[in-house]
Amino acid sequence: MKMNPQNSRRLLLGGMALALVAALAYVALRTGPLAPVKVQVAEVKKGSVSPAIFGIGQVEARRSWMVGPTVAGRVLGVQVDVGEAVQPGQALAEMDPVDLDQRLAALDASLARAQSTQQAAGAQVNDAQARRALAAANLKRNQDLANQNFISAGALEARAQEVASANAGVAAAQANLGGSAMDIARLRAERAALAQQRGNLKLVAPAAAVVTARDAEAGTTVVAGQAVLRLMDPASLWVKLRVDQGRSAGLAPGLVARIALRSRPGETLAGKVARVEALADSVTEERLAMVAFDALPSGVSVGEMAEVTLQLPATAERLLLPNAAVVQHEGTTGVWRLKDGGLEFAPVTLGVQGLDGTVQALEGLSEGDTVVLYSQSALKPDARIAVVEQLVPAGGAK
Repeated sequence: MKMNPQNSRRLLLGGMALALVAALAYVALRTGPLAPVKVQVAEVKKGSVSPAIFGIGQVEARRSWMVGPTVAGRVLGVQVDVGEAVQPGQALAEMDPVDLDQRLAALDASLARAQSTQQAAGAQVNDAQARRALAAANLKRNQDLANQNFISAGALEARAQEVASANAGVAAAQANLGGSAMDIARLRAERAALAQQRGNLKLVAPAAAVVTARDAEAGTTVVAGQAVLRLMDPASLWVKLRVDQGRSAGLAPGLVARIALRSRPGETLAGKVARVEALADSVTEERLAMVAFDALPSGVSVGEMAEVTLQLPATAERLLLPNAAVVQHEGTTGVWRLKDGGLEFAPVTLGVQGLDGTVQALEGLSEGDTVVLYSQSALKPDARIAVVEQLVPAGGAK
């Protein structure tokens, strides 16, 4: 019996439609919106964490100086340049003395005159004392004569008055001598102060150092306290480290440090935390610490950036899971856990975190639990998943 061509065409079209529907269903269930989410999983295991603190810092000098005048003035000359090594007491620069030399000469003249006045006052004291001695001798002779009634009482009183006048003259001369001595002391103090000001115009190195900046040249007018030169002790370099306050637990002096300078990629230098600053940076929410080099490397520049890792003591064994597995779901911190072939969100209390990507799970998980490490898309409870060895990035080769 021959089949009707029209029926054959209908059967063929129906078969093609069924195949198309099946293909669409397969695509929807395997690769479309209804397809299971591909996930990569990890197992919760016991172990210990070797926590570490990481931070960024810059190289600074522990001992540095800003050398400048104590009074406003004009720079007369600068004798050193940037990069030069200087020794303690070495002349670095000099300020213009203006009229200080003339004022010193005027004080020297005033001091010489005061010394001459002192000598004259001393001579006056000697003269007054001689007059007093003569008056006292005359009074004694007249007292003997008065006792024998050879002179009158009035003559004796006149001699007594001469003695009193002589005593007053001695006191006046001694007062003038004391005043001249005080004038000399005042002039010497004024000259010493002026000489100190003159000496301060010569800027000298306070210690063995290296010149790092030359902020003024000859002819420049600077104010009191303004730096003409900047110095640093090249043997006192350390790293000023900044650490996030939320990850600074355990930061303390004495911690062993690994320092990676920006100018020396791939090289690690040994160091140690020398000091933890009592004041933190409230703006950047960072704590500050000073890290010293065990052996100072050569050629390090002040201001160079450095990456510092501080090693903390290892913790006791606890449950560990990869930090990448920790997610936020509806405001709660936890992980997606595989249970009975399904998926559930498990809130977790976290502990110490290591730089190797592991974190302690204090509560919420058991040893051997399987958690989602990475997922192809956002997860939700009871979502269909497909466990794979490794997720392929979007657009990558399959």
